[in-house]
Amino acid sequence: MQSYTIGQAARLLGVSPDTARRWADAGRVATHRDEAGRRLINGRDLAAFSVEVGQGAHIEDEEPYTSVRNSFPGIVTAVKLGDVSAQVEIQAGPHRLVSLLTREAVEELGLEVGMRATARVKSTSVHVDRA
Repeated sequence: MQSYTIGQAARLLGVSPDTARRWADAGRVATHRDEAGRRLINGRDLAAFSVEVGQGAHIEDEEPYTSVRNSFPGIVTAVKLGDVSAQVEIQAGPHRLVSLLTREAVEELGLEVGMRATARVKSTSVHVDRA
């Protein structure tokens, strides 16, 4: 399972590293240390926490998360596979994006809960790039 540093998690959540560190210190999201002593957050834990934050948890004195050219970097929070189609949910800061795509595309990208991905939005279509 992929893990994220505090800085990476902050970027995915759309907050400052200081805010992400405070949340970890307060026990809002669990961390563990790697061999170098860096604090890491398990991808599944970060995905669950990003949903909590996106559902209205107050972001302390942070600027709103904005996209650049309709690009939303975030973390995959759900993957639902059908026989032919699939649904992928990405939490990008306070934004929850849902993309309907083929099962084959999801498998080719290797998308799973807890990994980084970028949703690119054009009109009513959401395209997903693996980060």
